[in-house]
Amino acid sequence: MEILLHRFFNSRTDPRTLDVLTRGPLAPHLQAYAQRLHDDGYATQSGQVQLRLLGHFNEWLERRSIAAADIDSSTVARYVRARRKTRKPRRGDAAALGRLLKMLRRGHAETRSSPLTAVQIVVQQFQQYLREERGLSEATITHYTPIVAAFLRECLPTGVLDGHRLSASDIAGFVQRQAHRITTKHAATVVTALRSFLRYLLYRGAIDRDLAACVPTIATWSLSTVPKFLPAEQLQRVVDGCDRDTARGKRDYALLLLLARLGLRAGEVVALTLDDLDWDAGVITVRGKRTRVAQMPVPGEVGAALADYIRHARPPCTSRRVFIRARAPLVGFASSVAISSLVDRALKKAGVESTCRGAHLFRHSLATHMLKHGASLPEIGDLLRHRHPDTTAIYAKVDLVALRSIALPWPGRCP
Repeated sequence: MEILLHRFFNSRTDPRTLDVLTRGPLAPHLQAYAQRLHDDGYATQSGQVQLRLLGHFNEWLERRSIAAADIDSSTVARYVRARRKTRKPRRGDAAALGRLLKMLRRGHAETRSSPLTAVQIVVQQFQQYLREERGLSEATITHYTPIVAAFLRECLPTGVLDGHRLSASDIAGFVQRQAHRITTKHAATVVTALRSFLRYLLYRGAIDRDLAACVPTIATWSLSTVPKFLPAEQLQRVVDGCDRDTARGKRDYALLLLLARLGLRAGEVVALTLDDLDWDAGVITVRGKRTRVAQMPVPGEVGAALADYIRHARPPCTSRRVFIRARAPLVGFASSVAISSLVDRALKKAGVESTCRGAHLFRHSLATHMLKHGASLPEIGDLLRHRHPDTTAIYAKVDLVALRSIALPWPGRCP
């Protein structure tokens, strides 16, 4: 235990600090916590702050004779309220306590885990079905989960999965209420997720008729919008805005180039690992939607940026992800949301205004620039790895000059 703690504390540390960490109900778990701080690349000062907080929590538990097995979120909340009476909370206190609680729960050794509710059990089974039977991506499963959970809570308030209690009016009413609160694009996801869940119930035998047909369709007109994109000079300004003299700037520069030159989706950037880079062949393996895998040639500019980041700026860590967080814990990005947030910050830094500020803006911009430079729609579809030509067809609306050449005159217009 002392060996792990001495990574964050030295011989001049107050002996009482080490004493509260080496006894009490949390003592065995603080060893694992200290190891995790080290593995995740936390700085010495940050580790000291977290361990001192948990040592104080350990003392508080010991005075009240609370065992590690009895710790839950309500215990942590009581401690936080008591601590606020004597000192001002620090910014990272809640995160450290939450990290410890999650670690205890994951271990299943000392903590009583509350039993899953009926809704949670059904949702978990549905997730397993999507993953194993349908082969859907984790991103899609993540999008479907809260929709299905909300449907179950609203239409089956008792938590008992009784398919005979579901009616067409219940299903239609849920979709209508959701549609009033969300965007049209997300409403389409609600419809898709709900249909998928109802077909799953039929597959399981929980219902004896296909209620998916009862889910109302929400109009999302195909090709009704023009893709948002950035002019080439603005796109380059965003990429050049990265400070490549810093580790974070090298990372962001390489990441933005992957979006801008190869049109990768945010989730594909998140999933990229060191094993996906074949330096000898000059190709990158991209793991797209569902289980689709494609190999793409790496332009010299992109390869040089990736090599510079990996050799000189990527922090040493146990993760195999290519792109690592700039601050501890030193792991890969949690989701595509983090990539879109990075893009939004890059746009603000470059002073570029756009109604669309996520990672997909770079993908749309790449397709639009290719079209304006003479690339065909099939060529664009190949680069973007579209499965169906209709997905690429929306970019035809961007080429206004070509569209004018085939436009029919307005009826009744004077010659």
